[in-house]
Amino acid sequence: MKKRVLLGMSGGVDSSVAAVMLLEQGYEVIGATMRLWEPQCTENCNECKNQAIEDAKKVCEKLQIPHYIIDSRDIFKQKVIDKFINEYENNKTPNPCVECNKYLKFGEFYKKAQELQCDYISTGHYAKIEYSEKYNMNVIKKADEEKKDQTYFLYYMPKEEIEHVLFPLQNKVSKEEIRKIAEANNLITAHKKESQEICFIPDNDYQKFLKQYSKKQLKTGNIVLKTGEVLGKHNGLSNYTIGQRKGLGISYKEPLYVIKLDGKNNQVIVGTEKDLYSNELFAIELNWLTMNKIEGKMQLKAKIRYRSKEAECTVIPVEEEKVKVVFKEPQRAITPGQSVVFYDDNILIGGGKII
Repeated sequence: MKKRVLLGMSGGVDSSVAAVMLLEQGYEVIGATMRLWEPQCTENCNECKNQAIEDAKKVCEKLQIPHYIIDSRDIFKQKVIDKFINEYENNKTPNPCVECNKYLKFGEFYKKAQELQCDYISTGHYAKIEYSEKYNMNVIKKADEEKKDQTYFLYYMPKEEIEHVLFPLQNKVSKEEIRKIAEANNLITAHKKESQEICFIPDNDYQKFLKQYSKKQLKTGNIVLKTGEVLGKHNGLSNYTIGQRKGLGISYKEPLYVIKLDGKNNQVIVGTEKDLYSNELFAIELNWLTMNKIEGKMQLKAKIRYRSKEAECTVIPVEEEKVKVVFKEPQRAITPGQSVVFYDDNILIGGGKII
């Protein structure tokens, strides 16, 4: 009897090809697309056709597999949208993709798979699941092509689910290879443009989004050198992020960058390039994939943002749900609200939120 898989289909080429590969591997595949965010629709709108859903549906029809639409708008607003807004209101820079994976793709989606009596769930993420003798369990490993690796976003997956997750694209090394498979199967998504933006901010203008949906009034304040010298005015703390140089509207004898957002005093603190570097951070909201909790110091590697390079570090437990991370080499622009994600060689160990 074939094993049944519920595949998350975003309407893009990656998840479309994931469906092809799962079918070739002999699984019974069910496609499902989560309806997440449609701000243009009124509550009673029955005619809105979300393009992602339509594309996923057409792919499923072509491959002759069932397709479900999972209405997750309420939980997406609560767990992703509202948290995104709240983090910016509290002078942090959030990563909504991590929250979406935690609560939606490996939360609500997994529940739906159980309802449909599926053996596995699957996504188009570039990652691997393999057995590790060191940890005596199945673990998440980085994809073969490191530039495509997406394990950074997967650290909050419940470790109990790892046994029930498939990543069909784990050995694919280029988007061209993926598109050729889609072409060969005459899939409508074969040449669909790849989105680089946050899914609910398609124009990538998060300031416009916050202005529209945040209830907190932005307040102007001072842009201050770390020595206390006032250099100019800012137009609201949520319009700035750590490491920012452009758009500050100030002049100085050398380039200045945002090094801190001081909510208490409503100030943007700026400094020079060297002021951006620090060799330590603290993290909370921890999730560990290879252990129940960290018992003592661990020598690992860590990434402080998706595109950053891994850096050697020591992870030190401070409290039950808090760690201190000390890097061997100083890291640039450590940003509260972003995730620090830990690796042991190519094995994803876990991660947490930077504070």
